[in-house]
Amino acid sequence: MSNRQEQLAAFNRLLDIMDDLREKCPWDRKQTFDSLRENTIEETFELASAISKHDMTEISKELGDVLLHVVFYAKMGSEEKNNFSGVPDEAAPQERFDIADVCNRLCDKLIFRHPHVYGEQAAKDAEDVSHLWEQVKLKEKGGNKTVLGGIPDSLPSLVKAYRIQDKVANVGFDWEKKEDVWAKVKEEIAEFEAEMRKSENEEMSKCGNDKMLNEFGDVLFALINAARLYKIRPDNALEHTNIKFMRRFNYVEEKAREQGRALQDMSLEEMDALWNEAKKSE
Repeated sequence: MSNRQEQLAAFNRLLDIMDDLREKCPWDRKQTFDSLRENTIEETFELASAISKHDMTEISKELGDVLLHVVFYAKMGSEEKNNFSGVPDEAAPQERFDIADVCNRLCDKLIFRHPHVYGEQAAKDAEDVSHLWEQVKLKEKGGNKTVLGGIPDSLPSLVKAYRIQDKVANVGFDWEKKEDVWAKVKEEIAEFEAEMRKSENEEMSKCGNDKMLNEFGDVLFALINAARLYKIRPDNALEHTNIKFMRRFNYVEEKAREQGRALQDMSLEEMDALWNEAKKSE
C-alpha cells in the first residue's frame, strides 16, 4: 500500500490533470455544475453496485470516477465565471471555493462532529456515537435546525424512510422493545388488506387507489422500521434479492433456450420447475 507521501503525490497529480483538462479539452471545458449532475448520480450508483458485488477492483475504479467529480466541481468552484447552465451571469452565485476549501470544511465538520475523539465527550459504542451526532448537528453553525432537516428531498424513498426512522430514534422516538414493531407491521398489513378488499367489492375509483397507495406505503414504512431495528439495511437486502431473482430467472431463460423453447410458450408449472432447479443449483 502507498505511504502518505505517495498518496499526496497521487492527489496532486490528479489536480494537475484536472487543470489541464479544463483548459485544453473541449468537452471538459464545456461542462457546468448542472451538466455534470446526472453523471455524478450515475457514477454514485455504479459505485454502490460494485460494493454490492464485493468487487474490490471495481470499487477502486468507481471511487476514482466519484473522486473525479469532486475534483471537477471544486475546479469549477474556483473559476471566476458562471458555471451554472441556464443561469444569467448577473444571477449566478458569486462565492468561490477550491479543493482546499472543500477539504478544510470537511475536516472542520468531522472534528466538530466527533467530540468523543477530539473533545471531552465520551462514547462507548457506535450507538452512543449516533445519539451524539444528532445533538451535535443541531448545534452546528449553518447545520440542521430540526431533527429531520438534514434529509435530502432527492434521496431514494427506501433510503429516505430508513434515515427518517434512524434520526428520530436517535432522539428517543423509538420502540421500547424491538419485538413490538411486528405488531405494527401486522396492523399495517391488515389495514392494507381491508382497503384492498373494499376496492375489489366496489368499482375501482381514484380515491380507492389513493387509499390503497397510502396503506401500502404504511406497510413498507413499518417493514423498513423492522429492518432498522434488526440491523438490516433494507436497500441492501432488496438489492441482494434483486440479484438473486435475476440470477434464477436467467437460469430459467437459459434452460428454456437449451430446450429450443420460448418462455412465452411454457406453462407456469414448467417455469416453476426450472426455477426450483436454479434454487437447488445454488
